[in-house]
Amino acid sequence: MKKFKKFYIEITSVCNLSCTFCPPTKRQANFIKIDAFTKILDEIKPHTEHIYFHVKGEPMLHPKLDQLLDLSHERGFKVNLTSNGTLLHKAGPKIMGKPALRQINFSLHSFDGHEGSTDKQGYIKSVLAFAKEAVAASNILISFRLWNLTQDNATNLERNRNREILEIIEEEFRLDYKIEDKFVRGSGIKIADRIYLNQEHEFVWPDYKEQEDEGKGFCHGLRNQAGILVDGTVIPCCLDGEGAINLGNINRTPFSEIIEGERANKLYDGFSRREVVEELCRKCDYRKRFSM
Repeated sequence: MKKFKKFYIEITSVCNLSCTFCPPTKRQANFIKIDAFTKILDEIKPHTEHIYFHVKGEPMLHPKLDQLLDLSHERGFKVNLTSNGTLLHKAGPKIMGKPALRQINFSLHSFDGHEGSTDKQGYIKSVLAFAKEAVAASNILISFRLWNLTQDNATNLERNRNREILEIIEEEFRLDYKIEDKFVRGSGIKIADRIYLNQEHEFVWPDYKEQEDEGKGFCHGLRNQAGILVDGTVIPCCLDGEGAINLGNINRTPFSEIIEGERANKLYDGFSRREVVEELCRKCDYRKRFSM
């Protein structure tokens, strides 16, 4: 039986922002229903312990996020959230102290990625205040993300833009150093107990319009991760935001059958041979990290 370290459940395809680094989905706007979510949990229980409420969409938009967390806890799952953090004034009190929550990732680069954002200081301080309170109230981990660096580390514009955010973090946590002085690519910086900062290159979603590579290499898709979109489509990894590699639908076929289906096995066996059988995978820049 296949086991996955990470399992992505998209609880909504809707987002309240329109960030330059995250192409809008062409799929129908949707929020997962309680009964559909419960069915997914029951079917994936033999395959994973860690679930992520994310593929596309902003999870804090879901009106029953607190119930989804409670259902996850009842079945023994640990949950990770990835959020832009702009809805904490509404969702924060509903999720504070929820025992299912293992980690929340806040994409702080969303502020500059969304045209029309205002009050950067107020936004950053509200996220930091929630992080402090959440850590004090539970064993949760918090990760602040600034995934907006270029391949040559950063332009002057990026340095200045991030410096404003980093200064707020340094002030709020009373750090006696500049965060840039501690930065090591691929490694997080510990800001406080169970609170970390991660800086990375800007994320690029794979797309059929991108250039195709030679088709050799490896990926962890369907090996240590899998996912289900809000409409029940099973996907091999969190980067297939449009469900291009549709392995089947959990509303019609049991999950355990889907991941042992012909398309799933061809993808899995191909990566075992260092061969990339899916076109979208041959156009995925992220996969190259595992192909060296």
